[in-house]
Amino acid sequence: MNQPSQTTEPKTLAYILKGYPRISETFISNEILLLEKLGFTMHLFPMRQPRESFSHASVKEIKAQVSYLPTELSENFIKLLIPNILLAVRHPRRYKKTLQRAAFAKAKNKRATLKHLLQAGFLCYYHLTGDTKIGHLHGHFAHSPTSVTRFAASLSGLPYSFTAHAKDIYTSTKDKLRQRIEEAEFVVTCTKYNKEFLEELKGDCTTPIHCIYHGIDLNLFTNDRDISKTDNSYKIFTVARLTTKKGLPTIYRALHLLKQKGITFTHTLIGDGDDRDVITELIKTLDLGKQCQCLGTQTHGEVIQQFSTSDLFVLGCEIAPNGDRDGIPNVLVESLAMGVPALSTNISAIPEILINEQTGLTVAPQDPEAMALAMERILTDTKLRDHLIKSGKELVSSTFDNKKLIEKMAKIFRKQTPLLVK
Repeated sequence: MNQPSQTTEPKTLAYILKGYPRISETFISNEILLLEKLGFTMHLFPMRQPRESFSHASVKEIKAQVSYLPTELSENFIKLLIPNILLAVRHPRRYKKTLQRAAFAKAKNKRATLKHLLQAGFLCYYHLTGDTKIGHLHGHFAHSPTSVTRFAASLSGLPYSFTAHAKDIYTSTKDKLRQRIEEAEFVVTCTKYNKEFLEELKGDCTTPIHCIYHGIDLNLFTNDRDISKTDNSYKIFTVARLTTKKGLPTIYRALHLLKQKGITFTHTLIGDGDDRDVITELIKTLDLGKQCQCLGTQTHGEVIQQFSTSDLFVLGCEIAPNGDRDGIPNVLVESLAMGVPALSTNISAIPEILINEQTGLTVAPQDPEAMALAMERILTDTKLRDHLIKSGKELVSSTFDNKKLIEKMAKIFRKQTPLLVK
């Protein structure tokens, strides 16, 4: 591992990100903002421009400098190549060592590896050489952002760490992931389920792996409405990207069964993705057009508004064929904080937030019959609803307060890196 040099000058914490800002990654922007409030100076290096034309309000409060890395290899090859050549001339041994780390002969995707190396060289030449104030590099997600981060660390001599989330863990090759753990100063992950997997994967490696939940702003997610029902019409809510791992077909098939039982409901979906046409066609096939609406991508404010009037939040999470899966979707935490009972499946780390029959209900994935029965129970069993709401709020308050969680993250940075807070 790289050993940080001792310094009395305040240092900057650099975050290498896949994209910034991203609507689906509120937890990252919240983390950055809270670290700044704790005194850290941040510099963000996104690998691509934002996809959406709008962002959450909290992003506007972030003071960090943002330096976008050239994204497309074909369009920016010369722009990427020149600083790498200059860097190789300036530090030939370091560059040769980094080339060996890249191991193009063994790389599964040589083009992506080359791009990450060149992006790292670009970052290093313009931001990490000379009189740099950056003292530590941190990649968010264990795949491409950490690939750039480890190359930048090798080229600059700075220490690095990374946060591993979900897809980036379970769709990466074990050898590659193990190597990145071995080289890092420390690793952060957002669930106990992930931590157990990574601890087993790393074997005898001494790199510490910390579990820090994402958490939410408890002051933001409050709901004082009367939760007692005065009629038999229910509002069901889902926030999800339209991808396989979210299990949306299971939800809609369960809703179809609910309709057949004569239960009156509406269902609102917020989110977008590659499976949009598939989901739209499924709603039509199941004759749910009058009950279901899809609002696409929306702001956090709209999500909170939908929570405030909902009777049930549901996700159908499953493990995709390529191994991709959720950890703890933040929307489940938000739902419990808002006093909206939640239902999902028992895969991955979801039982860490939805403790079955205590803070929520879980069923097996791809089981619409079981999901429909669980929906009916939560909607119609007043005693169960009251218990889930009370216990869910207590769990979120005690375990998912993002201010306390980011303070834990800050202590790790201070202890194991040369950063000094102003």
